Amino acid sequence: MDITSIIQAFKIKGDFITHEIINSGYINTTYKIITSKDCYILQKINNHIFKDIDKLSENIFRITTHIQSRTPKDKSDRILTIILTKKNKRYYKNKDGSFWRMFNYINNSKTIETLNNEKQAESLGKAFGNYHQVLSDLPQPKLFEVLPNFHNTPNRIEQLKKAIQQNQNNKLSKVKDEIEYLLSLAPEMHEIILLGNQEKIPLRTIHQDAKVANILFNQNNEIICIIDLDTTMSGYLAYDFGDAVRTGMNTASEGEKNIAKVSLDINLFKAFTKGYAKASRNFITHEEIKSLMLGVKIITYEQAIRFLADYLNNDIYYKIEYQEHNLVRTKVQISLLKDILKNFNQMNDFVIASYQ
Repeated sequence: MDITSIIQAFKIKGDFITHEIINSGYINTTYKIITSKDCYILQKINNHIFKDIDKLSENIFRITTHIQSRTPKDKSDRILTIILTKKNKRYYKNKDGSFWRMFNYINNSKTIETLNNEKQAESLGKAFGNYHQVLSDLPQPKLFEVLPNFHNTPNRIEQLKKAIQQNQNNKLSKVKDEIEYLLSLAPEMHEIILLGNQEKIPLRTIHQDAKVANILFNQNNEIICIIDLDTTMSGYLAYDFGDAVRTGMNTASEGEKNIAKVSLDINLFKAFTKGYAKASRNFITHEEIKSLMLGVKIITYEQAIRFLADYLNNDIYYKIEYQEHNLVRTKVQISLLKDILKNFNQMNDFVIASYQ
């Protein structure tokens, strides 16, 4: 792969000097590009997962331009901006059939895997609450559904059952306990879908991958902006609330091999909830407030079955670093889910009280 020719396809400032790979994210491949005048983010888009690159790129353009229209000019360099190709396209198709896109690089920024303090947690809540509010009046039409049924939990359960039935490479013997536990909970994991079908909670434009690693912080641990917007499309607020709790309030990393380290940090959860309530109270409905903790439970469950299904399917979706990586991830999610279920009522009471 000649990365230099790919970089030169975009409207960059200065001469290309070097590039560094950024080891974050499970789907796309990301590089930091350094020129004599500026820095950029270059991504190879995973077109095996994102099938319609035109629609994906249109979504990103609409989201970023809408956010830019709501951002003061003196902070415009602190938000995600698409760098067009020299042919004024939003992505570049290389001669080998790969797809590439470029964004501005936000200086003095960093990502983190887990929250370190309550200030970060409250800021995280405010960030996603503000994101939902800003996109609440995104002009029609709705964003294209780049990944249909992305958070359709009943559909994810069926995908797990299919993976179990196919039993590629005879892995079932290693995961009998995990399968038994997860399938035993399946009947109670339809609640958000049912609330939506009954029109008790509205569809909104949400991030759909609201994990802590998709937030840029500055060096003072203050939030700059939300990134990785590929999955932003219609969904329910509870999904983003739940995913942020799942990733941000876990006392261990998603790939922690020592399960004893895994639990939910209640203090971080309370700080996050306070932040989210402050940012969302002017638009969220009462039924949506009641659904938020369902999102914490269901999204954690859903991620467990997604990791497990991918493990059984020979790791075709998530990037792995070693053979049992997705199984380790599954066990972490199950352990976290058990802690969430143990504290569910206490957490739910706190959510409701935060809006009163």
